[in-house]
Amino acid sequence: MRQNPHGGHLSNDLRNGYDPRSTGNFPMTAQEAQWAAFLQWALPRMELRWPGFRRVRRQVIKRIARRIEDLQLTDLDSYRRYLETHEQEWARLDDFCRITISRFYRDRRVFDSLAQEGLPELIRLCRNRNKHRLDTWSAGCGAGEEAYTLALTWVLQIAPQAPAVSFALTGTDADPAQIARARRGCYPSSSLRELPAPWRDLAFTAEPGQYCIKPEYRRPVSWVVQDLRKALPDGPFDLILCRNLAFTYFSTDLQREILHHLDTRLSAGGLLVVGVHESLPEIPPDWSPWRPGLPIYRKGR
Repeated sequence: MRQNPHGGHLSNDLRNGYDPRSTGNFPMTAQEAQWAAFLQWALPRMELRWPGFRRVRRQVIKRIARRIEDLQLTDLDSYRRYLETHEQEWARLDDFCRITISRFYRDRRVFDSLAQEGLPELIRLCRNRNKHRLDTWSAGCGAGEEAYTLALTWVLQIAPQAPAVSFALTGTDADPAQIARARRGCYPSSSLRELPAPWRDLAFTAEPGQYCIKPEYRRPVSWVVQDLRKALPDGPFDLILCRNLAFTYFSTDLQREILHHLDTRLSAGGLLVVGVHESLPEIPPDWSPWRPGLPIYRKGR
């Protein structure tokens, strides 16, 4: 057990945050209950929702526990009091709630459906409008795995069939460190485990302990540090990916607000892709599900 400089103790249980068994049918320990109570108190004050964080809370808890030690506080109650008397600390806590779990080709069926039907449909839509570029946006792009997966899909599968249409992708994320990682484009092999092996061999250079995406596959992608709750790229976009962010972690009211903003950025006939375990708080009147069983919606033309 580590002693706190103020005389209290920050226990190993508090730092670790929870027993992995608690995600099943096992009851919470006292320490787990303390963390759950704290998060259920704090998250709504940032327009976030506890159910979205329940299974990924360990990442958040570890960050907060380190912050409590850095502030030389003794426990969660003292950190709660600190938040109540230091308004600027809420921005720091909000940063701790950014979930950074991602990988290439996550949810293969979604990307396969986009390659086989979605992107060809959008290309036809562009041609009908005498538009020569397909504009796409990855919102909450993290370290770029999703955005690069879409770029690889375009370059390796779509571009040879549509030479007259170019491709551009904007990746946005609120975390500057994540955007810096995306710009570097280097990833551990575990991040590529679901990517087709021929793609990895074609598009990446193997370096010690990592794979780095080659320049020709980076060119269609631009990166912007931008918080979806505060600003959006100009658009309009033919395809928007907003997966495992707004419709998992944001409050229902904020989800509705974000959905309205996405609607303003999505072209008529365009597609919105959300996470496979997500649902929209409501479906706008002129929208419809694109394909049964897929988390993809089409805006009316």
